[in-house]
Amino acid sequence: MPFLRRNDIVQHALFPDIEKQIALHLIGIHLKTPRMSRLKASHRKWLLTQSLFSLALRRDPEDPMSGLTATRFIECAMRLGAASRNTATAYLAELVAYKFLRDIPDVPDKRMRVLEPTELAMNGMRSWLIGHLACLDRLDGGAREMTALADERIFLAAQPIAAEKLVADPIWKDPPDTIGHFLWSDLGGMVLHDLVARLTAVDRNAENLNAGPVTLAELSERYQVSPTNLKRMFKKAESDGLLGWQLPRRRGSLWLSRRFTEDYFTWQSAKFAAIEEAYHLALQQISMQSETEVAA
Repeated sequence: MPFLRRNDIVQHALFPDIEKQIALHLIGIHLKTPRMSRLKASHRKWLLTQSLFSLALRRDPEDPMSGLTATRFIECAMRLGAASRNTATAYLAELVAYKFLRDIPDVPDKRMRVLEPTELAMNGMRSWLIGHLACLDRLDGGAREMTALADERIFLAAQPIAAEKLVADPIWKDPPDTIGHFLWSDLGGMVLHDLVARLTAVDRNAENLNAGPVTLAELSERYQVSPTNLKRMFKKAESDGLLGWQLPRRRGSLWLSRRFTEDYFTWQSAKFAAIEEAYHLALQQISMQSETEVAA
């Protein structure tokens, strides 16, 4: 089956539906395991998390010093421009403290720490990838989700490929200003997903879309975002005419502008396209490995 390209994905008639589907899936992960929010608290941290998983999952069992180390992660973070040396070091320490990362035992060089994701972190990242594959299946009737669930090697091979493509993609790495002030804020990404999940119907030609009744107090309680931070996110969007309430003092139904939702959809399409390509490349990689093993 050929790849679904970015334009195929974002222009598909079912794309708004799968956007609601993945938004609900991501919200579900968050509500089930709130601690997981540390991995994706902001878009910057999510870039770092994807990169460190890529380093960890590309570890070669034949080379005990390969994989995720502080030095490699710091170099990667600085190359991305996502964090300073001190910030990257502190983030690794935070993930170890939250039991998302742990030391690999019996490393030959005791001066170097080689880290790996714990089961908690692996389950979260696996669910993230599988959830997106399930959405892609709706676009073309494929069987990506079932295939990946049946073979763990697909996840292990696809995540590093997807991460590499995402952090190199300007659309994904630097989201447009319309949604960026949400994404660069802690848990602002979850708030965005929540708003999209509430859309009752999506007419992509309409000037505004109805998200139903929304209160900042509800969002604050649900995602544990401070009211001050939430007000700051929404105030800028309101001032720019990107969203607003039908009644004064933020009462009644919330509407989202076409510019706001289309920028969100375009940004999300970059992620779906990277995961789609990563999935197919992972299948090719596994097939080639199997052929090599048979030949040997």
